[in-house]
Amino acid sequence: MQLSRFTDYSLRVLFYVTLNSNRLATLSEIAQFYDISLEHLRKVVHALGKSGHLETFRGKNGGIRLALAPESINLGTLILLTEGAAPLVDCLRGPCRLVTSCTLQTVLEEARQAFFDTLSKYTLADLLTHKPLRDELIAVESA
Repeated sequence: MQLSRFTDYSLRVLFYVTLNSNRLATLSEIAQFYDISLEHLRKVVHALGKSGHLETFRGKNGGIRLALAPESINLGTLILLTEGAAPLVDCLRGPCRLVTSCTLQTVLEEARQAFFDTLSKYTLADLLTHKPLRDELIAVESA
């Protein structure tokens, strides 16, 4: 299983705003820091705002900040939100002669569930305990 760019960028935004929580962050500074497309980032931030993970403020002094405590942002829930709950293989979508007898869908669903069960053991705060990562993201302020 490979996570989408949307999920990757969602995590990066949350890392950035969490460790720079003493101020509002801007889309352009995050895009520049990660060297990613401002347009992709705009969609990510909009979705994270709609889901209640971020607070967004428009205008000259606008920006974004985390809307929830990092300890309350569960990775399994977040990644399920950004990736969706689609099966890994959609056996019913195409004509497959084995659809009534094949157990692949069941095995893949079990694996997908194990993936999310593991992610659900962690929060955003858990990911940000690694000092080198914290130092890298906090250093942005002094740059």
